[in-house]
Amino acid sequence: GWRRVFEQYQKARTQFVQMVAELATRPQNIETLQNAGVMSLLRPLLLDVVPTIQQTAALALGRLANYNDDLAEAVVKGDILPQLVYSLAEQNRFYKKAAAFVLRAVGKHSPQLAQAIVDCGALDTLVICLEDFDPGVKEAAAWALGYIARHNAELSQAVVDAGAVPLLVLCIQEPEIALKRIAASTLSDISKHSPELAQTVVDAGAIAHLAQMILSPDAKLKRQILSALSQIAKHSVDLAEMVVEAEIFPVVLTCLKDKDDYVKKNASTLIREIAKHTPELAQLIVNAGGVAAVIDCVGSCKGNIRLPGIMMLGYVAAHSENLAMAVIISKGVPQLSVCLSEEPEDHIKAAAAWALGQIGRHTPEHARAVAVTNILPVLLSLYMSSESSEDLQVKSKKAIKSILQKCTYLPALEPFLYDAPPNILKHVVGQFSKVLPHDSKARRLFVTSGGLKKVQEIKAEPGSLLQEYINSINNCYPEEIVRYYSPGYSETLLQRVDSYQPLIN
Repeated sequence: GWRRVFEQYQKARTQFVQMVAELATRPQNIETLQNAGVMSLLRPLLLDVVPTIQQTAALALGRLANYNDDLAEAVVKGDILPQLVYSLAEQNRFYKKAAAFVLRAVGKHSPQLAQAIVDCGALDTLVICLEDFDPGVKEAAAWALGYIARHNAELSQAVVDAGAVPLLVLCIQEPEIALKRIAASTLSDISKHSPELAQTVVDAGAIAHLAQMILSPDAKLKRQILSALSQIAKHSVDLAEMVVEAEIFPVVLTCLKDKDDYVKKNASTLIREIAKHTPELAQLIVNAGGVAAVIDCVGSCKGNIRLPGIMMLGYVAAHSENLAMAVIISKGVPQLSVCLSEEPEDHIKAAAAWALGQIGRHTPEHARAVAVTNILPVLLSLYMSSESSEDLQVKSKKAIKSILQKCTYLPALEPFLYDAPPNILKHVVGQFSKVLPHDSKARRLFVTSGGLKKVQEIKAEPGSLLQEYINSINNCYPEEIVRYYSPGYSETLLQRVDSYQPLIN
């Protein structure tokens, strides 16, 4: 009879853990499980004599801890971590995967919870799991390490110090796609925090292996590869040059045409992170056809997927006149104008405004290329609108000023005489005062279009820069013309009619 009791007890434990693991997959059950004190009931089952009960208990714990930081906190407070770390070293592959899953589920929520995992000695054991013969165990361990490393530089450094990086570089060379993805993602999470951490990844030989997989048919893998290369290249000229030396151009440009939006986004980000450093690196991208390819990519997508491409065009143009001209020649300005007008989100509009300012600020030719797309009134209304975010207002204003200060294309400037607020108007009048003295056709047009009349209506402080500009414009015309267009001149004439005494013979 005792055997039957024993079997029933085992069956009950099995049913219990399976039920909890099943219930924990649905958010609506989590609170009920938490209130039922299920955490402390699962804990002894991690030491069960029956392997499937152990594994299912770990799986249930992982699902609960994954759900929110309170439950993850409960795993730490319940002293469950040392038990998991012990089992990670001792048990079979199914249990190892489950235990690594719990560590990942706890560590993902906050630096404090990730630190608790480091403190209980989990990193050394997770790194040993990276050498396991079972790819699923390697994957589970790499994933847990990535979730710890992504929080901050200190936690990343702990993962590096445990010896994870060379083994992760071996993992990206394994045949299993899922393992490659997670290993690349973890290398990305380690590299992102500082040049020193990125350098440890580079020293382990990661770049060459990552670069070889840029054309993988698997979109999720490509996303991670491009992300890892971006997180390395972003830190310094040296690191960016090492990425470029792995011959990622022109192959990486095919990713800008990918069906997967996040492959496009991450490829644009990688190109941006390289282009921003020096004119030489930006020129190399131009020579590879990268600017035209990014412009096409910006045209083919919407929203945040566009953002890195927009910024990349701004960075390239910021370096020099010639590089800005390369963006203009590849028809970057109309594309950026579309983004500025079409995109609903302020932060994307702000990036487009910034990029247009970087293109237009170099010479009158650059400014004209931007002004002819009729983008200045759009920038002005974004700057003036109370709906715009502060960042969008600041970037629009800056772009307007930097384009205006170079713009000698008067048809684009004229509307500003009527609409611009005083702080912008000053720059507009300044441009007219530079162009009109040297251009007789423009002087005549300025009278017939009503520009000269408008300038006479502007109230300027005596002795101000604005007043000086107005004086220079007025000096281009005969005195009586200026008088004729001054406010109140017709009244003065009428008064002269009233007081005029005709000579009668």
